[in-house]
Amino acid sequence: MPRKLPLVTAETAGFWQGGREGRLLLQHCDACSRWFHPPAPVCPRCNSLEVAPKAVSGLGRVLSCTVNHQAWRPELTEPYAVAIIALDDQPGLQLLSNVVGLPPQEVRSGLAVQVVFEQHEDVWLPLFEPRTPATAPSPSTQAEAP
Repeated sequence: MPRKLPLVTAETAGFWQGGREGRLLLQHCDACSRWFHPPAPVCPRCNSLEVAPKAVSGLGRVLSCTVNHQAWRPELTEPYAVAIIALDDQPGLQLLSNVVGLPPQEVRSGLAVQVVFEQHEDVWLPLFEPRTPATAPSPSTQAEAP
């Protein structure tokens, strides 16, 4: 059975289709310099309309996870790991996604991850896999708290 895909709208297209170029696009407010998700036409912090999808690093850490042993949808193969990913680009910036590339039982809080994309028609689902040493940020490039 094919996977149920999200509705791609003008507001969400950047997020769902950024993977075409291998980029994780999240809404960014030019007025207050904050990233936010889910996409919205107005910044939830300062109410500015100066928002647009822009690329983030795609690097983060597992904040919390659960391993599902029940296939809640027919297209899912259990077990699978669902995690809250804390993105490195800004404190408090988080995504809910699946962690792939290792057995679900090995997914732990604190695991360094990087985004990968799974294409389904015109949607590129952002998933996360364990970070390779080549993608680990150096201390001088890590995002600082505002």
